Amino acid sequence: MRARVRGPAFAAGVLLVIVVFALPAVAADAAGGAVPRESIPTYDVVLTLGRDGVVYVRETITYDFDRGGEQGIVRRVPFRRANRLFDVRGVSAGSSTGAPARARTMRLLNDLQITVGDRRREVRGRQAYVIEYAVGWAFTPYTDHDELVWDAIGTSWGVPIGDAVVRVESPVPLRHVTCRAGSRGATTRCLGHRDGRYAVDFAQSALAPHEGMTVRVRLPKHAISVAPPHYARPHWAGTWPGTAALALALVAVVLAARGTVPRRRMGALLAAVGALLIVSDAADDVLDRGPWAFSLGDRTLAGLAFVIIGAAVLHGRKSETARYAADGARWD
Repeated sequence: MRARVRGPAFAAGVLLVIVVFALPAVAADAAGGAVPRESIPTYDVVLTLGRDGVVYVRETITYDFDRGGEQGIVRRVPFRRANRLFDVRGVSAGSSTGAPARARTMRLLNDLQITVGDRRREVRGRQAYVIEYAVGWAFTPYTDHDELVWDAIGTSWGVPIGDAVVRVESPVPLRHVTCRAGSRGATTRCLGHRDGRYAVDFAQSALAPHEGMTVRVRLPKHAISVAPPHYARPHWAGTWPGTAALALALVAVVLAARGTVPRRRMGALLAAVGALLIVSDAADDVLDRGPWAFSLGDRTLAGLAFVIIGAAVLHGRKSETARYAADGARWD
């Protein structure tokens, strides 16, 4: 009987590991191997830093739909990074080529999804779009300066970008401004050119899918009005692998409840492994971004799964022991 339940429990544990760690890598490889037919020949961004601490953004995107017809484009602007919140507002859009340019917004996970187009009309060929919006709470105040780090061109675009230009305009002289291009965390420097004391242009060509440009600006303290950063409370950040792992844990609980459970030591081991996963996930967020940065990520969900299975094994073992004790007392 023990072997009959121990086998499914072990198989469930192996399946958890495969779901959490192996399948996302396979999905990423499959996504990376796809060759997009569409492209963005030119992408121009103007970041205007207001004295009120708000960043005013104007994006001019030339999108080539190739031969396929689409209903428009989708731009994803982050309103949340970890526990940091941004106020993205005043979204508007237009098109110089006559393409439908109605802007619709929807919050999806950590991004504000801006859909530009018309659900009832398809567009083809090369079209030009202009998207404008404002971003508040984007500057981070420090003791001796105020800093802006912003993805001027995000990495959510799944098509290549031919030529990209990002212009930063400021009401005060720009002395410390840099740009990095590539995938998230890349260190490739963009080609920069100063246009006087108050503006800097950065250029980058041949951006691959899911590559972008990130700008960092440091301004003297009190040069502009900077509002305090806004932070969110802990949130659910797990993706489908972590959620699936948690669901499999419930299946394992049902399996453990239907028969004789494994040894008590196995349950304690599963619970301990789960607790370690939860602690490691929380520690990464908290140590990096502060006590409010903890989120329920995939490692936390996998840890909860193991804790649930371990608790079910321990509870089943106790119930079995109690049943044997009751049977012995009845025979006595």
